[in-house]
Amino acid sequence: MEQHRTRPRQQGPRRGAPRAPLPPQAGRRPGTAERRPAPGRSRPAPAARPRQLPNPRLTGLGGGLFCAAAMFLLGFLDDLLLGASLTVYGVLFLPVAALTALWVRGGDLLTAPVVVPIAFAAGLLTVADGGGGFLGGLMGLVTGLSTQAGWLYGGTLVAGAIVLVRRARIIRRRRRV
Repeated sequence: MEQHRTRPRQQGPRRGAPRAPLPPQAGRRPGTAERRPAPGRSRPAPAARPRQLPNPRLTGLGGGLFCAAAMFLLGFLDDLLLGASLTVYGVLFLPVAALTALWVRGGDLLTAPVVVPIAFAAGLLTVADGGGGFLGGLMGLVTGLSTQAGWLYGGTLVAGAIVLVRRARIIRRRRRV
């Protein structure tokens, strides 16, 4: 009767096989000991790193939620402080679209140009001038989308251009390795 293996084969060198030498530590030559400061003396402090801008990596859903929440908040503030200026809303949309495209992680890059126009429409609900009720709000949203199409296309173009550049850099980096 034939017996089959019940455990998968183990990867790596077999027992008794010679091991490969470990690589030398960074900044040290092989065979030299680490220097320690004399008693009473301390090591010099490491150089201070310059402060960097935040660089979050959002998933596709997180990027969409960030963009929609930011545009909704900016639309609300625009309505509250400036009386629902659609031009100000459109100008504020451009940096939010750019940040969304910059902060989405590499695997979800193609979601940025998709969620940006959706977020523009979500925030436009706060500044769209519509009458009372559902149909008035819907009519204000459609009117706002049609009159502010330049800002909508501009922000989507900004997000698309940033995504294309980031994707090209990722592909170029993979080919070098």
